[in-house]
Amino acid sequence: MPKRAYIDTSVLIAAFQGKGALGRRALEVLDDPERVLIVSDAVRLESLPKARYNKQESEVAFYEAVFNRADNLPWDSAALQNAHTIAERYGIAAMDAIHVALAIAADVDEFVTAEKPNKPIFRVRTISIHSIQDVSSP
Repeated sequence: MPKRAYIDTSVLIAAFQGKGALGRRALEVLDDPERVLIVSDAVRLESLPKARYNKQESEVAFYEAVFNRADNLPWDSAALQNAHTIAERYGIAAMDAIHVALAIAADVDEFVTAEKPNKPIFRVRTISIHSIQDVSSP
């Protein structure tokens, strides 16, 4: 059974940019047949408006292609309220807390990010968080 994987915006950006090992790992996550991709309205908000404003047609098309084959989570008021608690409990940024709260509410198997494992989001222990960063690299 494929894993339900919430994809953080940082993974989408890394995949689109396609630079080096990080870009390769991001693309591997997006193309992994053992994962069902889960994205949220928060991921859409972080990725699409700026790309559209800057008329980055290929970037918009890339993100839309991912969104079209992923399960999409709408904004959820209960999850947004939980994000406040998560942000306070773990000392993480507001948007990271929103992503985590939406992923928890969707009962995903993992949260995939391009953040380095020493970042505050990894303090959250109520969900499995996986980084595509190569921790052996400087």
